[in-house]
Amino acid sequence: MSNMYQQLVQKEAKLAVVGLGYVGLPIALEFAKSIKVIGFDINAQRVEMMKNKIDPSEELNSQDFEGCDITFTASPAELKEATFFIVAVPTPIDEHNLPDLKPLLSATRSVAGVLKKGDYVVYESTVYPGCTEEDCIPLLEEISGLKFISDFKVGYSPERINPGDKEHTLSKIIKVVSGCDDESLDNIAKTYEIVVEAGVHRASTIKVAEAAKIIENTQRDLNIALMNELSMIFGQMGISTYDVLEAAGTKWNFLKFVPGLVGGHCIGVDPYYLTYKAKEVGHTSRVILSGRAVNDGMGAYVAGKVIKKMVAAGVDIVKGRVLIMGATFKENVSDIRNSKVADVIKELLEFGVEVNVIDPHASSEELKHEYGFGLIEKPNGIYDAVVVAVNHNDYVGLPESYFTNFTTDKAIFADIKGIYRNKITKLKYWSL
Repeated sequence: MSNMYQQLVQKEAKLAVVGLGYVGLPIALEFAKSIKVIGFDINAQRVEMMKNKIDPSEELNSQDFEGCDITFTASPAELKEATFFIVAVPTPIDEHNLPDLKPLLSATRSVAGVLKKGDYVVYESTVYPGCTEEDCIPLLEEISGLKFISDFKVGYSPERINPGDKEHTLSKIIKVVSGCDDESLDNIAKTYEIVVEAGVHRASTIKVAEAAKIIENTQRDLNIALMNELSMIFGQMGISTYDVLEAAGTKWNFLKFVPGLVGGHCIGVDPYYLTYKAKEVGHTSRVILSGRAVNDGMGAYVAGKVIKKMVAAGVDIVKGRVLIMGATFKENVSDIRNSKVADVIKELLEFGVEVNVIDPHASSEELKHEYGFGLIEKPNGIYDAVVVAVNHNDYVGLPESYFTNFTTDKAIFADIKGIYRNKITKLKYWSL
């Protein structure tokens, strides 16, 4: 077991990546440039796409698949050939904001079913501290009939991939790694060093690595929540949040965060994993949960602002029409999971206005399935308000005349991220 790394490098052993989403696929392909890889996903349709060098997440292009020693499969039996498993499945929350470990435990069962003496299992999914050892390892032992540490080793190395970011890619971000003992830590660290040019940080324990990941996103969440609350306060005072942030940002140690909709499957989800575990150990989180409450309420806040401004402009709300530009959880990605734009739309519809949505990256079918609304191809007719909800490259830097083509004279222009600040003169401008 001590030479796991050597076996992988000499191509005597295979590495399997379980879960080929926006996290798993780049790792699998990066490893496949140097060692033998099995890419496993339960979705056979996605696997077929990858066999044809198509990334279902639309993050990678066909060239990224070139020169890779990888076998894509949806058959758990094919995992038998691997000795080093990386589990990279999503860890969402349910409708009560509680951790939903179903995908993680299901992937663990698939691995456990083919686990052999001497194998390694490394988890990348974001979880609360203790999850790997309390939830996953007992399942691996129970199904495989093997003993943890003496028969197989486990580690945790959280993903740090930023969807849509072409600069901070897998190989350029320092990778936090951990193992269940010194030997496994060494093998896991060396294995990741094959693909991570930036190097690895060896965490002291699995729990420390789990906690490190979860606080990265919790910190971001809280900082954005503060900005969102400030934007509400400054809105009441009639001053521009962005002007305030620009002025404050001239101090060297001022943190440059901006208000906005916090969606996606990381920042809007991970803090709930931490607060769930905190409650289990007897601590009720105050700061983290209040930050979550602020961010979770932003969709309704934005919609309310737009409606008030429409009413003030004399629009008959029941006949009002709003165009929403962008529906994904962040700019230049196709991912709609936990998109807070859906909250804005839901709230607007409750006021009785007609809402049209456009987005060059999102799938209308997926949106319809997930949130009950679809997309239209292009602006259709005349609108009383336009909400630039997501800063896709396609929406940045458009002239005001583009918008006035399909708006009334007194239309509201809601620019959630402030990208059109000081550029809109004819329409009634509002931003967070």
